[in-house]
Amino acid sequence: MEKVLQTFRRWPQLLVVVAIMCCQLATAQTSRSTIKGVITDARNKEPLIGAAVKISGTNQGTSTDVNGAFTLNADLPAGSYPVVISYTGYKSVTRTVALNSAGVTLNVEMTEDALSIDEIVVTGTTVATSKRQLGNAISTVSAKQLEGGAATSVDQALAGKVAGAQISQNSGNPAGGISVRLRGNSTIAGSSDPLYIIDGVIVNNSSAELVDLGGYTQNRLVDINPADIDRIEIIKGAAGAAIYGSRASNGVVQIFTKRGKSGAPVVSVSTQFRSNSLRKKIEYNEYPFRFVDISAAANANTTQVPVTRYDIQDEIFETALGSETNVSVSGGSDNSQYYVSAGYLGNNGIIKNTDFNRVTGRLRFDQRFNSWLKLSTGLNYTRSTSAELPNGGINSAWGALTGFIFGNNYVNPNPDPVTGVYPTLAPTGLLRTNPLEAINRFNFDQQTNRLIGDVTLSAEPTKNFSVNYTLGLDNATQLATAYIPIGNTTPANTTGYARKADRISLLLNNDLNLAYKAKIGSWLESTTTAGGTLQSERVNSNSITGTQLSPVSQAASSGASIVTGDFNSTLNIFGFYVQQTFGIANKLYLTGAIRRDVASSFGVNNRWKTYPKLSGSYIISEENFWKESALGSVIPNLKLRASYGKSGNLTAIGPYDQFTNYANVSLAGLPGLSAPGQLGNPDVKPERQTEKEIGLDASFLKDRLGLEVSLYDKSVQDLLLLVTLRPSTGYLTQYQNIGNMTNKGFEMMLRGVPVQSSNFKWSSALIFSKVKNKVSDVPGGVVTFPGGFGQVAAVNGYPLGAFYATKFARDASGALLLNAAGFPQPEQRSRNAAGQPTGGNLPGVIGDPNPDWTASFTNEFNVGKNLTLRMQWDASYGNDVFNFTRRVGDRDLYGGLKGYEDELRGTVKKGTSTALFSIMENWIEDGSYLKFREIAASYDIRLKALNNKPLKVTVSGRNLLSIDKYKGWDPETNAAGQSTGVRGFDFVEVPIPRTIAVGLNYTF
Repeated sequence: MEKVLQTFRRWPQLLVVVAIMCCQLATAQTSRSTIKGVITDARNKEPLIGAAVKISGTNQGTSTDVNGAFTLNADLPAGSYPVVISYTGYKSVTRTVALNSAGVTLNVEMTEDALSIDEIVVTGTTVATSKRQLGNAISTVSAKQLEGGAATSVDQALAGKVAGAQISQNSGNPAGGISVRLRGNSTIAGSSDPLYIIDGVIVNNSSAELVDLGGYTQNRLVDINPADIDRIEIIKGAAGAAIYGSRASNGVVQIFTKRGKSGAPVVSVSTQFRSNSLRKKIEYNEYPFRFVDISAAANANTTQVPVTRYDIQDEIFETALGSETNVSVSGGSDNSQYYVSAGYLGNNGIIKNTDFNRVTGRLRFDQRFNSWLKLSTGLNYTRSTSAELPNGGINSAWGALTGFIFGNNYVNPNPDPVTGVYPTLAPTGLLRTNPLEAINRFNFDQQTNRLIGDVTLSAEPTKNFSVNYTLGLDNATQLATAYIPIGNTTPANTTGYARKADRISLLLNNDLNLAYKAKIGSWLESTTTAGGTLQSERVNSNSITGTQLSPVSQAASSGASIVTGDFNSTLNIFGFYVQQTFGIANKLYLTGAIRRDVASSFGVNNRWKTYPKLSGSYIISEENFWKESALGSVIPNLKLRASYGKSGNLTAIGPYDQFTNYANVSLAGLPGLSAPGQLGNPDVKPERQTEKEIGLDASFLKDRLGLEVSLYDKSVQDLLLLVTLRPSTGYLTQYQNIGNMTNKGFEMMLRGVPVQSSNFKWSSALIFSKVKNKVSDVPGGVVTFPGGFGQVAAVNGYPLGAFYATKFARDASGALLLNAAGFPQPEQRSRNAAGQPTGGNLPGVIGDPNPDWTASFTNEFNVGKNLTLRMQWDASYGNDVFNFTRRVGDRDLYGGLKGYEDELRGTVKKGTSTALFSIMENWIEDGSYLKFREIAASYDIRLKALNNKPLKVTVSGRNLLSIDKYKGWDPETNAAGQSTGVRGFDFVEVPIPRTIAVGLNYTF
């Protein structure tokens, strides 16, 4: 492995040799010709900004400026050349021009394309291709679709815009916490997030919880400013992702940032002010009495005393304000283009004393040295800070919302006006944090400094032959601190608590790609690509935790009891691929590829793996029999496609989990090693995914209506699980490849323009996705997950993350089987002579957090040239939510929620809440919802003082309405954060806020 890596590190030198050889080939006599023109929208004659203009078969191209104008200086021999004009969401246009010294004028009007079959995409090899050639589905989201929705992160803005993608917000914290699942889960123990690539840089999106925030973690995509995004391409299937090898089983998300365009400098300024508020409260206990004695022995005693009830939600939540400002400058000449931007986001949370602040700066510089050699380099710096509060209670019992749900709401939560001491709200004998004390006295902070950079050298020494080398870097430093002062109401840290932890991650990727295009005769085209990659990921983290603090210090080192931690790891990946595409008569395309890679995290006996791919597409509408029939007028475009591919996953195992790792110990002052509980495995290998996909793309109504449909069958073999070993081995656990999973799904996107005229246009998009997941061959039949208190599991024959816990005991008719005291009871393993359950609780599958289907419906209305209205609805149907919040709040010990009122009012017997507390089936709720996800209204004001350039005024809203039957704050949140296995588990996670924003945008 090391020899291979040493050879690969010499690739920059090899690239220089290749470049010198290429220089000798680029000897054709050229002359300079100029192509000028303006690209506009055929409907309203408005300029199209950023439309790509390229001479086909060459590396020479440019893009339109803010006026839709372009100038392309071509260094080519005189002759006729096809010029291709492309723009996301519009039909590509090809015009043949005769280059000569006199110059050429080329003005083009472009029409929208609902199907986008000729849209140019990059499939991972840095070689652009049109969607008509692809046998697998690929989705594109433009910058326009990301704007105006009041989203603060890229992944948040993607929600509801991609077929086959389930994008959910796990937390309403201002720093987000988003989970992205493309075509379902592809692992049990690892991460199901896709592979993210920004301008060729593979970025680290792992979510580290450096301090205990109750399960919530930031998603590191929050470091990317959505205002810098040009477009996003999502590769969902294994056939499309196969050439990424062992990192791509969850799909690939490629993010392309904005670039400069030739012409005068263009300045863009935008600012936005937003308000975040709690969308709804959960119903709390308002009954003005309480029982004198709630012990089980006193169920017959129903004596009550009057009390005052407090709605503590008013003390915890607030209407929070935020702002965002972005400035960019771009421009350049034909040979040099630049893009510079800076942005600031300040977003306060709906829980008091929480916030998130982000400062970003981005630089992109493109330099063309001659007609065949180009250099592109980019740099993005982000600094973010956040004030946090622990919530959720997954990992610990302190925190604001945790204290709220474990507290009695008949106790005044405010501090004593004389002593300033906060009272405990928890019942006698149970310590929980006063939520107002957590808000006003706790100090949990995080800050991140992140640098993402890339250098790409592109050469096209001869016609149709290109060489691309990319060096990418993602370096992030994350620092977190936590402080709980002495004399507090927490369960275990009354003497004070302080922690400081940092994590430094460095990810480097070197990618070399070669491509050769050839036209063989009049009917056959060939595209051959080959390349390799070397990736290295290093992580260093340190922590110090101190308890029993001194009264005047917040430093962890001042604690009487100190625990330190240190972790370092390195992961190396080397891979190479070759891919061949044949295009036959511009209507049949066949692609085959094979990827071979090796990762250092896997055992030496199974380190190298091969990932093949095969796909095909058939543009049946290009056939003469189709064009000449009535079908051609009804369905002008019809593409059939199919694909097969394999990819891998390495996130389920750490860099050194293949080894038996001994722990350091010190005995009598001497260094030593102790045997670990986990046994290494030299045979451990990547999880492998195999996917088959078929689909069609069709257009109707003269290309004003487009339909994309895909059916897929994905199977995952060799799932990595931590298996319990027999005691005779001397170890407790070992990572083994055991267990399988399948995802079978259907996805559809219907896009169209129902109404279109010079003064009014209505665009609409409907997305529908359905996936059925099933786990099999799990050892013992069940593997539970700690992030759900052992109530969530992988169960053979059921979807991943099924709720697996106690259920109601029922009689033969299905009615509840009550115990001798008349209370419901959990089912047990057998029945006694009286027919009552006995023998210990019998757990079973009681719910499924995975939706039967998800959908979104987006509509955009353009009125005249100045007014635009866009709205988006998102739906999720058939998913269950484990309402652990209600389970605690309805219990007599705490009794702060509405459900406990029935017992106080005598509607049910006293003691019922205690009986129901242990029956988990009672707390499973329907989590289906229909959400008014986004609305934005924009109006362009044109003033002479602003040179008649439009000043865009936008009023937008996000998460304004949720139509659901859920009794908690929000059915979308998840207390276990980005966890793969634990979904739909609600335990006092911060609800997603309602956001209303007003923004201004001006470009000149």
